[in-house]
Amino acid sequence: MTHTSLPGPDAHLDDVKAGPGGAMTDEVGVITGELTVATRPLADGRAVVLVQYKDADEWYTLTGSPVSVAPGGIAQLHAAVLERVRAGGGARVTGGETSA
Repeated sequence: MTHTSLPGPDAHLDDVKAGPGGAMTDEVGVITGELTVATRPLADGRAVVLVQYKDADEWYTLTGSPVSVAPGGIAQLHAAVLERVRAGGGARVTGGETSA
C-alpha cells in the first residue's frame, strides 16, 4: 500500500541521491535516483521510514520499517538510513542502526 499523505510534522525529512542499487521498498521494490526520506516516530517507541521519488506524491515504506528506535534516538536512526540509501545496494532499514 502506498502512502499519499505527508509523513507528519514530527518527521525528519531529507533529500538524498540513492547509490547504485537504490533503496528497497515493500510496495514497489527498488527505487533509484533523487529520493526524499522521512523518518517518523510512532507512539509505541518505534519509527516508520518512508521514501519517495523527490517531489512525487506517493510515499513507500522502506523495507524493514517500522523499527525500534535505538538509544541514540530518531535523529541518529534517520542519519543512518540516509547513509544506507546513499550507499545503495537495495538499502533497507534494520533496528538499532547507528551512524558510522
